[in-house]
Amino acid sequence: MSDAQYGQDTERTYERAGFGAPVRRGDRPAIVVVDLTRGFTEDRFPSGADLTEVVAATSALIEAGRPAGVPVVFTTIAYTAAEATGDAVTWLHKARGMRGLVEDSEEVTIDPRLPRGARDHVIAKKGASAFFGTALASLLTGLGRDTVLVCGATTSGCVRATAVDAVQSGFSVLVPRECVGDRAAGPHEANLFDIQAKYGDVIDLEDAIAYLSALPVAAS
Repeated sequence: MSDAQYGQDTERTYERAGFGAPVRRGDRPAIVVVDLTRGFTEDRFPSGADLTEVVAATSALIEAGRPAGVPVVFTTIAYTAAEATGDAVTWLHKARGMRGLVEDSEEVTIDPRLPRGARDHVIAKKGASAFFGTALASLLTGLGRDTVLVCGATTSGCVRATAVDAVQSGFSVLVPRECVGDRAAGPHEANLFDIQAKYGDVIDLEDAIAYLSALPVAAS
């Protein structure tokens, strides 16, 4: 948390309430890449922004975890044509720009700049959290994971929702700040503040890479 941004009164209030303690870092992490699809990483789409730097940072994180065999799970929001044009998904009444996220379209394609491998997992979702209505929790449990590094977009929406559900599902949460992005700086910073205070540790990419690099090399 930043004194300069939020003020000492805010810092004291949160400290008095007992927020902001560091999480336990396990030795069996997974990387969850939330919605770094073209509809979010390219500003030519209504739901998108230019997240080139986020994609690059996330790519570096993924590569750092490869020697230790750290599992990677990509998520994408993808609606059927009926869902995208109809009334069945209540969220789309509020977030109308996301009606373009239709199955098999450019928007729902994982950003091709990411180093996606044959053993990486992909989960399609309909809501904000990568856990809601998906098999992510059981997948991570089946993989024996204890810690989740959450990357992706957007910080104020799907990243925050995923971080909340991850800790509620029993996983320690780490959010490398360079690996998450949003459409505007205000919501981005406010939600990093909340994640750091209540749900996980917001850390630098350098710290995240060092954490992964210190893991034992996986047997080939």
